[in-house]
Amino acid sequence: MTATLTVAVPAARVFAVLADPTTHAAIDGTGWVQEPVDRAPLTEVGQIFRMDMYHANHPDGDYQVANKVQVLDPPRAIGWLTGEEKGDGHLEFGGWMWRYDLAPLGPSETEVTLTYDWSAVPPFIREYIQFPPFGPEHLANSLRHLAELAAPRSPASKSGG
Repeated sequence: MTATLTVAVPAARVFAVLADPTTHAAIDGTGWVQEPVDRAPLTEVGQIFRMDMYHANHPDGDYQVANKVQVLDPPRAIGWLTGEEKGDGHLEFGGWMWRYDLAPLGPSETEVTLTYDWSAVPPFIREYIQFPPFGPEHLANSLRHLAELAAPRSPASKSGG
């Protein structure tokens, strides 16, 4: 499942927002992402970053995911696998991946494509989670949120005295 949006922001700025886990709750189009557990910027393939989540249909409601960076090509692409950390500290990934591809269209315009790929999800997980677990509008929502976060802030928009 993919969605694409052209934003009036340089690719490096869009990438910086995506590489910052503290922005992910604001980007999320589902409302499930809550707070980053690991707040360090994403800087290398293999890096793990955890997020607190909430979903009404999850057995615990509140839960945590562990994400593993799979793609990191600044400022062109970033992506991660989502999974969980077991009680013994072992990480298991479910086979779904989030990926953002950034194509500069000029010095201050970028085409952003968000892909949610669940093709590697094994049958035993598909028995209890329907894929995709949300409609395509959630990807479009995420891209709109990303565009708002990455947009330059005008000095005129700040209140002054």
